[in-house]
Amino acid sequence: MLSGISADRPSQALGVSVRRAYRSGGLVVQPRMGFSDPATMRRGLIATREATANTIGTITLDSYTRTGDYQSASRALENGGALNGYPLVTHSPATTRAVVDGIGKPDFPIQVRHGSARPQRIIMAMAAAGLAATEGGPVSYCLPYGRVPLRESIANWKQSCDMLAAARCDVGDPHVETFGGCMMGQLCPPSLLVAISILEALFFWHHGIRSISLSYAQQANQDQDVEAITALRALARRYVPADDQHVVIYAYMGVYPATVPGARALLTEAARLASRTASERLIVKTVAEAYRIPTIPENVEALETAAAAASVPVAAEHGTYDSEVGAEAAVLIERVLDLSPEPGEALASAFERGYLDVPYCLHPDNAGRSASYIGEDGRLRWSSAGSMPIGHLRTAGHPHRMSSADLLAALGYVARKFDQMGALSRSDRALPPAAG
Repeated sequence: MLSGISADRPSQALGVSVRRAYRSGGLVVQPRMGFSDPATMRRGLIATREATANTIGTITLDSYTRTGDYQSASRALENGGALNGYPLVTHSPATTRAVVDGIGKPDFPIQVRHGSARPQRIIMAMAAAGLAATEGGPVSYCLPYGRVPLRESIANWKQSCDMLAAARCDVGDPHVETFGGCMMGQLCPPSLLVAISILEALFFWHHGIRSISLSYAQQANQDQDVEAITALRALARRYVPADDQHVVIYAYMGVYPATVPGARALLTEAARLASRTASERLIVKTVAEAYRIPTIPENVEALETAAAAASVPVAAEHGTYDSEVGAEAAVLIERVLDLSPEPGEALASAFERGYLDVPYCLHPDNAGRSASYIGEDGRLRWSSAGSMPIGHLRTAGHPHRMSSADLLAALGYVARKFDQMGALSRSDRALPPAAG
């Protein structure tokens, strides 16, 4: 059951709730919030629900739980230490049910966010606590984060989807969000983000998940992002059979501005991107991102800042996927699906052949022959496509791979751009430590 909903009345999926809330109140905004202390986690959920915004709740898990190091999570709790998220597997189901009791309802679903290539125990703990929504994927929660073999991650995610689908009668309709549109957070050209997001969504559907959201992370040029999200939505309708699907935008995932005005300006642009593309949901970032884990008030401020920015009228842009981004993504998807009728096997084979190749990703199962750069206009472009079948489509790229200095400069491009916006006082350049 979704939190607060009895098992004999399974709740609707997160996707239904989000789309209904979007139609009635505009953009749905969501934090990345996660605290190890159950009482603090509950306060954070309540504050999210009560914010002046159209919100859903988040329980973000800690890094020990993400990597399966449950002993270290237990020791930290026993020693009174604070983790960088909520240790769902370590806390008992009764504790987590108490955290969400009376908070999670059909109009305020709660999503578990984790980052694991071995999510089975997390899925079991979710279901035991009555939670039905999560996110990730066999590629996007494997390649950037560690050394778990890709084929092992695919098998783990297949089992996890099967577990969620089998628990439908108990937890309500499960929802899974692809993380594929956020690969590496930055410097991954949008066509590959779109293709992996679509392929992961198709993987979820193939393994019994009927409520799906497709992610895309804000990059460095909003017009290119609009092209990418337009392609994502059009290609999702073409390839993913799920009737219950929506698009979720992530505020910029890379190096964040170090100034308060810069951080707010970047979040505001993310909210406007969601409005321009009629995207239903936005994952926010706070003014503290460059320094530390945000407090509850900082999360609430980010939610309300994004909601206010999204409330400013803007014409939504609808179209097809006939841009360069869309054309590249469509070719990548078709070539991968030609490899096998089973999406997991198709993904594994595609990476083995280099048909999918994430730039600057050091995982052993990534070919590592592709490279990208940020143009003077902020658009992400390929300097090398490696073995990906898009060489005939892409605009002529940088003649050389970036040096280490070029790479560092590119990683800081967005932060510099937004920190330089306007005249910033010295007092804006740092945040005080979090109280308590």
